[in-house]
Amino acid sequence: MARSGGVTIRDVARRAGVSIAAVSMALNGTGTLSVATRARVRAVADEMEYQADSLARGLRSSSVGAIGLVIRSLDLLGDYAPEGVDVFTRFIGATTSQAMARGLSVMLVPDLTKRPTPPLALGLDGYIVDLPHVDDPVVRLLERRGIPYVTVGRDPDRPDFTDWASEDGAAATRRALDHFAHRGAGSVALVRGAGRNAWNIDAELTYREWCAERGIAPYVDEADERDGEAGGRLAAERLLAAKAGRLPDAVFCFTGRHAAGLLAGLTAAGLRVPADVMIAVASDSEHARHSRPAITAFELSTQATSAALLDLLQARMDGRPSTGPILTSARFHPRGSTKRRA
Repeated sequence: MARSGGVTIRDVARRAGVSIAAVSMALNGTGTLSVATRARVRAVADEMEYQADSLARGLRSSSVGAIGLVIRSLDLLGDYAPEGVDVFTRFIGATTSQAMARGLSVMLVPDLTKRPTPPLALGLDGYIVDLPHVDDPVVRLLERRGIPYVTVGRDPDRPDFTDWASEDGAAATRRALDHFAHRGAGSVALVRGAGRNAWNIDAELTYREWCAERGIAPYVDEADERDGEAGGRLAAERLLAAKAGRLPDAVFCFTGRHAAGLLAGLTAAGLRVPADVMIAVASDSEHARHSRPAITAFELSTQATSAALLDLLQARMDGRPSTGPILTSARFHPRGSTKRRA
């Protein structure tokens, strides 16, 4: 899919009211420009999203046989190797191996809106964007640049956008909640992440619908993903304070680190899991598998989801109609944290 050449150094010079040579000096840190002029030129270049790399500019009009992968969840964490979180490495591995089988290379790219932009990043054929959040600047950038992209999970801002694939989060959430109910839970609390993406938004909506259908009062706690296990322990403290004397029978968490921290916090308060409170988590991880008791979890279908995303992206790069959205099924692993008789 051919794309336009984008912003040139001449465009930046015109907007900043300086010469082309001055733009070059400002961006390369050379010459005798004043500090104020250098700062103004750089600000204009950033605002216009100027890509100075000549090779990347040349690649925009042709196919290079390579796509980009942006993991927005890790961008928001500010940590690209969070301890015990293996779902992203499994997803990256599945996507890369399947892309290579299709003759495509994969470039892992951090937040595209952060400067400096990685070399060649804006010259790739297309992008897979993991869990875009509300008003996502990366999606806006790809839209402005005319770069084809697909997303893991729906884009909360674009209800008509169909080029996305993910596990069926609503089905998984209902299965976890029904699992609690079948084991005697009359009340269930939810600990969701703070990220404003479809993963958090849609699962909370499903949880509230499920509670309304059964006449159960919902309890939703929001824990920042960046806080990890500490965020889960704080969620346990808030739950104990809010529900003094009548704790819920079960808690559904969205991340493994939060679930592990919640388990630790409840255990430290003298509660027994699963006898007093059951716990399950929407995404399996080392934390869930290695906790004691091990935490009931969903294993995300990274192979199926990656294949669906690549199908959608290749169709978009070729100008073919979208066949999305595509929902895959996560595998449910009941473990010790919910082994309670009804």
